[in-house]
Amino acid sequence: MFLKRPTNILLTVTCAIALLHFGREVLQPITLALVLSLALAPLIRAIVGLGISRTVATFIALGLSISALAGAGVVLVAQLYGLTADLPQYRAEIRAKLKEVQVLTEQPLARLPTELLEGVPGATASGTSLRSRRGTTQPVPVVIREPTSTQDSLTRAIGVVSGPLGTVGLVLVLLVFVLLDQENLRDRLVRLAGQREVSRTLKGLEDAAHGVSRFFFSQFIVNIVFGAVIGVVLWLLGIPHAVLWAALCAVLRFVPYIGALIAGGAIALFAAAVDPGWTLALVALALFVALEVVLAYVIEPRVYGHSSGMSALAVIVSALFWSAVWGPVGLLLSTPLTLCLVVAGRYIKGLEPVTILLAEIPDASAAQRFFHRALSGDAAAIIADARVFLRKSTLARYCDQVVLPGLALAIGDLRGGRTDKVQEERLRSTIALVADTLAAGKHTGRARRLTVSMLNESIGAHLRRRREEQLGRWQGSLDVPARSIVLSVGFSNIREEFRSELLVLALREAGIDARSIMLDDGDDEARPDAEHLVSTVFVVYPIDTPFEAWNEAIDALRENLPDVPLVTIRPREDGAADAALVAGRVDMVLQSFEEALAFVAPVKEAKAAKAAAR
Repeated sequence: MFLKRPTNILLTVTCAIALLHFGREVLQPITLALVLSLALAPLIRAIVGLGISRTVATFIALGLSISALAGAGVVLVAQLYGLTADLPQYRAEIRAKLKEVQVLTEQPLARLPTELLEGVPGATASGTSLRSRRGTTQPVPVVIREPTSTQDSLTRAIGVVSGPLGTVGLVLVLLVFVLLDQENLRDRLVRLAGQREVSRTLKGLEDAAHGVSRFFFSQFIVNIVFGAVIGVVLWLLGIPHAVLWAALCAVLRFVPYIGALIAGGAIALFAAAVDPGWTLALVALALFVALEVVLAYVIEPRVYGHSSGMSALAVIVSALFWSAVWGPVGLLLSTPLTLCLVVAGRYIKGLEPVTILLAEIPDASAAQRFFHRALSGDAAAIIADARVFLRKSTLARYCDQVVLPGLALAIGDLRGGRTDKVQEERLRSTIALVADTLAAGKHTGRARRLTVSMLNESIGAHLRRRREEQLGRWQGSLDVPARSIVLSVGFSNIREEFRSELLVLALREAGIDARSIMLDDGDDEARPDAEHLVSTVFVVYPIDTPFEAWNEAIDALRENLPDVPLVTIRPREDGAADAALVAGRVDMVLQSFEEALAFVAPVKEAKAAKAAAR
């Protein structure tokens, strides 16, 4: 059973690739028409929004597109004609540059055999005899060819031109029918998927259509702007036919990666033909590379990040795959085709692996990534993500959305026996390092290595000890206003103690004087008489502590702090006590650290306003 399923998947994938390869003569025009229909969809929608019927809007969009392409073609043909007329005067310079490059590359290689054979007996003689043998003239075979007739030349020219023109005409006809019959095609696909999957099918079609449309529109704008900038730069450098090279750059950038290399090489070669020296070619190439780097690493990630759902690696892999299957057409269509597969994988179970492997953002939550990185010991990546998160939000929200759910996943694996001792130690050490960095307020710095052994001290105890080392035994001065301290109390077990210390970190990050104590540390007599300083007590929800012991601690807190509200935060973890029993013993049950922060923040603001009034 386990071997049968992978075999079936491999057989299905092989048949699909074979169908794509051997059926490319039929599939390529259809795919081109479908992709172009998605590219024209935003323009058609904009025209329909003006109150024009869809049929008329379709022909208007086609007319505008064909007119724009025809105009651009006329300009390019004129530029090409001018370039062809000027080529003879550049030919001598190109030959001279090629000869110079050949000499520069051959001279070091020509000296290499002599240097290697120097001192070897008979090397000079053999080398001389070899050169003499090479210098002998060989008879040149004579081939008699019949003269080619005008009819044969014309037939050959028609055959060369009719292929591309026939393909273009076929794609244009298919495009017209696809655009006019788009709604009917959508209904057929919905009917094919089944009535039960109507909503998912429509959602998938809409996502694919909008994703490809946004990608094409963004790519079109970026490439046109890039071509215009390149044209202006070349014109300022004094390179002739700058419009032609600008158009070449804009068109070739639609081909992933290879197009930019071809455009840059063509510009450098032409600049070398124009200028007697190498200065103009090197300057043009350097400016092209600089603009390409800025576009690829600064502008495109910002633009395509909202228009494409594929990772950078996925773009390269898709280009390699589709170019191998369909050649140049596949290379041009690689990104939109793969993008459609990535979107379809979100709704079709069989294509889900494609989405997981190629999507820009993997289908994993922030909590899952936290757990995976903690399990592998990658504390630097966790801290980098936390730094980005904390720039826009609070530590309380980070704990609610990332740390605590990630810890719940870790505890599930630990209790299920799915991790070994090495992974467990790595997990605890990584979490301790992250927590220690957050506690030290180093959201923008690098984490330092811990010297504490996590086998001898829990993470919560470590955080509290660090705070006591910095602020004193009572984690701060006791010479503070009445009702200004928020107290977090719990029992000395791993989960509850860590939750208590995390809450203290989140509250202190918001500017609240939060401190923690453990109810079972056996140091009650040494604690100062500071009950009048406490405004709120957060009691850790019983997870590993028996409810009876937790209930007794609540009674003791009620006796010592009769006027202070007792609040708890219910965890989203297995093993927690019954909610009804806990709610009957405290004044309020909150659901998150953010709610806790909102609960104590008004008290802090009121005290600050009262102090300012004095």
